[in-house]
Amino acid sequence: MEYCIVLTTCPNDEEAKTLASKLLEKNLAACVQLSSITSYYNWKGITHADPEIRLVIKTRARRYESVEQFIKKNHSYDVPQIVQIPITDGSDEFLDWMDEATPDQISG
Repeated sequence: MEYCIVLTTCPNDEEAKTLASKLLEKNLAACVQLSSITSYYNWKGITHADPEIRLVIKTRARRYESVEQFIKKNHSYDVPQIVQIPITDGSDEFLDWMDEATPDQISG
């Protein structure tokens, strides 16, 4: 099996918690970690510094497309960050748990 981490950010805690919960309910993620950050970025010619919540989504690589589509459909940003980082290795126990937490069947 191949695994990955998907990164995205949300403008507030409420949206981040909602996305995290729904990703888990749908078996799209084994684990979602939330952390408060400040993002500095340029948007439409203006530099911004905004508080955000970063989601670190741990899942199977073959679920990436479904996770990406879910985020696009349920995110409030016009262009949300959606970045896949491959997991090249990990403890057998942790990766086995990821398999159990993301069964082959995606929930409705």
